[in-house]
Amino acid sequence: MVKALYLEDSYLKECDAQVTSVKDERYVTLDQTIFYPGGGGQPCDTGIIKKGEEVYNVLSVKKSEGDILHEVDRAGLKPGDKVHCIIDWERRYRLMRSHTAAHVFASLLCRETGALITGNQLGLERIRFDFNLKEFNRELLRRYIEKANEILKKDIPVRWYEVPREEALKIPGVIRMAKALPPKLPKLRLVEIVGVDIEADGGTHVRNLREVGQLKMLKAENKGKNNRRVYFSLIP
Repeated sequence: MVKALYLEDSYLKECDAQVTSVKDERYVTLDQTIFYPGGGGQPCDTGIIKKGEEVYNVLSVKKSEGDILHEVDRAGLKPGDKVHCIIDWERRYRLMRSHTAAHVFASLLCRETGALITGNQLGLERIRFDFNLKEFNRELLRRYIEKANEILKKDIPVRWYEVPREEALKIPGVIRMAKALPPKLPKLRLVEIVGVDIEADGGTHVRNLREVGQLKMLKAENKGKNNRRVYFSLIP
């Protein structure tokens, strides 16, 4: 079983590892990794894997049958190789900021309106959220962006930790996706924005809201019965 270092420390930029298997010459598994494989609307990491002076570009990363596959741009890596992994930190850190900001925005809207998330996607240029709000109201969505921005100005820590599944499921709103079931694991990983939000989540986040910056609403759309979509971005 691969050790997912990104779950322990989102700020790790490099790590040593050993190749455990290679499929079709370009899909590599490691004994431990800092590369986030994507999920929950957050895209996967990219970066490089180095073997001595040889450099392999990591094009994509995904989970597969309980393991994590790193797609590299060429053949050459073999099981047993000692390697050094380096993520594209600028990309990762922007996604971390976006992910934490999205939690703040969604927690406010869901808690105060009773809506649930029906879809979401984090991007480098924009963030998309779908909610099952009864009415389409651009000004309502804009107000929640403004409320989120007020919270994002504050010095508030963000923590992540595991708790027993039964204990986690007693927390109101810990599962915020409509029709989502928590993974059948004995423990669930929670991300807590202290005093603001607690949610089951397997992604990467910043340690403090002051790192995020502010949000800018881009547009809102009516996507049919009880489905409202909003796009927003980080202000650089």
